[in-house]
Amino acid sequence: MEYVHGGDIYTYKGMLDFSVNVNPLGPSERVIDAAKRGAERAMEYPDSRCGRLREALAERKKIPAEHIIAGNGAADLFFSLVLAERPRTAGIPVPAFSEYEQALKTVDCKVREYFLKKENNFRLTEDFLNELSPETDIVFLCSPSNPAGQAIDRGLLLKIADRCEGYGIRLVVDECFIDFLAEPEDYTMEKMTEKYSCLFVVQAFTKIHAIPGLRLGYGITSDEALLERMQQVRQPWSVSIPAQEAGIAALGDGERVYAARELTGRERVRMEKKLSGWGVDVIPSQANFILMHSPYDLFRLLKDRGILIRDCSNYSGLGRGWYRTAVRRSEENDRLLEAVRQICQMEEHRKDKARQEEYSG
Repeated sequence: MEYVHGGDIYTYKGMLDFSVNVNPLGPSERVIDAAKRGAERAMEYPDSRCGRLREALAERKKIPAEHIIAGNGAADLFFSLVLAERPRTAGIPVPAFSEYEQALKTVDCKVREYFLKKENNFRLTEDFLNELSPETDIVFLCSPSNPAGQAIDRGLLLKIADRCEGYGIRLVVDECFIDFLAEPEDYTMEKMTEKYSCLFVVQAFTKIHAIPGLRLGYGITSDEALLERMQQVRQPWSVSIPAQEAGIAALGDGERVYAARELTGRERVRMEKKLSGWGVDVIPSQANFILMHSPYDLFRLLKDRGILIRDCSNYSGLGRGWYRTAVRRSEENDRLLEAVRQICQMEEHRKDKARQEEYSG
């Protein structure tokens, strides 16, 4: 099976991995210790309803526990949602996370892509409202978007939710990177699930708490009938005890979340400025990663230097020359930046030499 995501450290061993976008501070000791305690209960079956985790989330977010469903990462929830809904037509602004379409294909859903424009930094605009109609069953949005890192204006999201509610369209808003925004509360739609029964908000511990190996995400919706249908179509023990325990512990890591937000925000601005100065076409981001375009094969040339980035050529709406890099710790970012500087300098020198030889010939 072809591997189409970042983080393929099993093929590219020993690399400094900029291809996945997780908290560069890593998981806290509190989270690791909780996961270890969960592993000590390996002889027990997990709570299939994730009761303690959902109650802890409900208390933190001031949302009813009955409106929360936990999953084996966000992707698990996308697949369960699609199996429960069995939509016939779907709309996805692209470029976007590939799992949306992959999940929809499992039920032979027809996917209509809405191509975001580079001149808008691949940001969703009000033109998207014209794409919504009663013929659409489900829409997947991502804020901040992956791979462009663009948060969707909350006013626009409310207009979209109004229209989806009126047309009976299931609106899925992927907020897995929302905690990396400078002011996440200005963008999240989690509380709007009480107003819009069509709305399904997905968040995750994976990115901000740096536990992709444990797999833990959750969905929020006031449509309790949908949640029950999702429980019926999924396997009953999708979230392990170590993952549930780690999630509960992670809710106490507020200071670490804030530190990661500050670090990645500061480093991202610095990296964008440096990369742009070397002729790399950078899409300004609001998240903990950067989408960029280069005429040089940065994936291969950086791999030769022991650095792994995400080749985005397989994203619909992008193509050859597009890459995504994570924002990591300062010293790690320095290593990436120096490698890119050397590559750009070397390739420009090579081009100049070729032009001189052509002129002299």
